[in-house]
Order: sequence, then C-alpha cells, then structure tokens
Amino acid sequence: MTRTGTGSTFVLRLYMGLFFAYMFLPLGVMVAAGVNDYSPPSITVWQGFTLRWFTEFWTDARMWSGLVNSLIIAVAVMVLALPMGLSGALLLSQLGRRSAGIVYTVMVSPLLTPGLIIGISTVILWRNFGTTAGLFTAILAQSAFIASYAMLMFMARLQRQDHTLEEAALDLGATRARAFRRITLPFLKPTIVTAAVIAFLQSFENYNTTIFSIGGNHTLVTEIGARMRFGISPMINAIGILFILVTVICAVLWSLLRQRERRREAAA
Repeated sequence: MTRTGTGSTFVLRLYMGLFFAYMFLPLGVMVAAGVNDYSPPSITVWQGFTLRWFTEFWTDARMWSGLVNSLIIAVAVMVLALPMGLSGALLLSQLGRRSAGIVYTVMVSPLLTPGLIIGISTVILWRNFGTTAGLFTAILAQSAFIASYAMLMFMARLQRQDHTLEEAALDLGATRARAFRRITLPFLKPTIVTAAVIAFLQSFENYNTTIFSIGGNHTLVTEIGARMRFGISPMINAIGILFILVTVICAVLWSLLRQRERRREAAA
C-alpha cells in the first residue's frame, strides 16, 4: 500500500472514530449519570450505583400523564398525517409540471415555517370557533407539518411505480378505486409503514410546535423542558435510558421482521 493510501485510511478511521465518539459518548455519559446516586447528574462525582431515579419516574404522576398525552397526540397525528400526505402526493402526481410546482410549494411550506408560528396560528384560528388550546390544537398543529414529511415520502415512492400496471387494470374494466386498492396501495405498503413510524416519532418528540399549541396541558417532552429550566434531575437521565432501551428493542424486532419477510419472499 502506498503512503497516500495509508494516509487516507488513517484519516478515514480517525474521522469515523471521532464521529462515533460524538454520537455515542453523550449517550454513555447520560446512562452513567442515570444510575449514579448523586444529584444533579454527574459522572465525575460517583456515589454508587442506584435505580432510585427510575423509581422516582415510576411514581411521578405528572410525567405519566405527559406520557399518556404524548401517545394520544402521536397516534392521532399519525392517523391524520398519513392520509393527508398520501392525498397530496397523489394530487401532485396527477398535475402538470407548472401547476404541480405551485401546489408543491404550498404543501411543503409548513416544513419551512417555525414551529412557534404554526402553534400560535393554530390556537388563534380555532379560538374563533370556540376551541381552547389543548390536545386537539396540538394534534392539528403537528399534523400541519408532519403531513408534509409523509407527502415527500409517498411522492418518492410513487415516482418508482410502473403506471402501466394501473393503466392496464383500467383498460380491463377496473374502476380507479379498485385499481388503487389492488395495485397502488400494496405498492405503497412499505412507505406507509415507514411514514407511520416517522410521523409517530416526529410527533412524540416535538417540542417547539407543541409548547405553543397545547395550552395548559402538557406532554412528556414539554414537561421535561419545563423542569430543566429549574435544574436537571437524574430522573430525566433515567427516562432517556428507558427510551434508548425501547428504541433498541424496536430496532431489533423490526430487523427480525424484515429478515422474516425477505425469507418468505425468497421462498415464494
């Protein structure tokens, strides 16, 4: 190997090492502080291993109510955002280039709008209809921009579709609804699952839009943000550890399901 090749390999390995350290070192610090019997969170002052911060979370009623609200909002946003995003993608696929450009700009504009603007404008709009800020307005505010994410994913998938299959079905007498149900919808199934997961996670972890649209209610994220203004408790680290465990478990299950599906497709 030449000196140039050796130097490039060293730089690449150094970059990868720094990258993974940047990604995982904060997580390691958070995990260590979450099981350290010392408050505020610290890894330099070690007072022994403990699980009492997990116990505090388990007995914290406000955190649990925030978690329930987060789940309710996330599921509702997922149910709203996916049909909205799919409808937008289907509409854009049927429009001409000039019209599609205008409509596309309008539909992706929520992604470029600050979260506080979306949250405040949603509250002001629905106040005119006698609806006070709460879970309902938070759901609508989040759906406004999360639907745009879903639309972009559906658009990318639809661009890969072989439209001759749908045209052949129409020529054979199928209605557009039947052709969509039998051809387009199965083709979109992987994207539907992916968009649902992303919409759920985007909603669950959202702070900016939620804090300005939820009024006197709270989610788990907004409650954590409110408490961090008065100092960080190791209980927040414990919550982070639990979310890491849930994420790893879900990732492993997803990988196993994908492998099972691929083996089934290969056998067929």
